[in-house]
Amino acid sequence: QVQLVESGGGLVQAGDSLRLSCAASGRTFSSYAMGWFRQAPGKQREFVAAISRIGSNTYYEDSVKGRFTISRDNAKNTLYLQMNSLKPEDTAVYYCAARLFNAVATIFYTSLDYGTWGQGTQVTVSS
Repeated sequence: QVQLVESGGGLVQAGDSLRLSCAASGRTFSSYAMGWFRQAPGKQREFVAAISRIGSNTYYEDSVKGRFTISRDNAKNTLYLQMNSLKPEDTAVYYCAARLFNAVATIFYTSLDYGTWGQGTQVTVSS
């Protein structure tokens, strides 16, 4: 099973950018479809973005489309989330998640689809 460790969170101002990373270890990273989720205080965990095993397909939650970009580097066993034009409502703990799957182009966008999660990284956007 793959292990996931997120990094790159922090405190920024509205309009700033951050890049989150999710380092994977333990099994072949390219065997996993990946996703980013977030959870704000008092709210349920919500989907942010997803990417297929080889990066051919991506999918975004509507509120982050055009601002966030999910990508992966299978040679470095790392998933990324580039976040631009950050807003206070983006404040949350961000989690990466992995799903072992055969098809290389499939993406998943519900939390129940994922079996492995990182510990999360805090992103705080001040107004």
